[in-house]
Amino acid sequence: MLFMIIRKDDALTESGTLPGPQMLEAMGRYRDELAAAGVYRGGDGLLPSALGAKLRYSQGRTTVTDGPFTDAKEVIAGFVLLETGSLTEAVRWARRCPSLAGGDAEIEIRQLAEAAHFPPEAQPALARMPWSTVSAQAITRIGDIA
Repeated sequence: MLFMIIRKDDALTESGTLPGPQMLEAMGRYRDELAAAGVYRGGDGLLPSALGAKLRYSQGRTTVTDGPFTDAKEVIAGFVLLETGSLTEAVRWARRCPSLAGGDAEIEIRQLAEAAHFPPEAQPALARMPWSTVSAQAITRIGDIA
């Protein structure tokens, strides 16, 4: 199962202050531990929302709003992708995330949609999806069927 550990923003991450040498070292060790355990699939930090944009779709129209997103209740500051056998295991790894050390931080863990979550008749369409976790598996499953 694929899970995303989502680090929520806070005043520090939204200020544009980049992690210092100690945090970078701690995050590097964390990544090494994840990789050594065979569960690491990717991850990145995000720059402040002031450098981004938000698109809202409503009644066939698109509105683009430049950051910062002061009205947003939850902004993402970074993420790590893991492949584990259960949500419980993903929680164990998330508890070890260095961004939880000291200060206040919030992490959310969400399971990624995979091809197996969709019915067989959806598999051909999934193979063309921009979601890599769904499309790669759908292609494999289509190949198994053919």
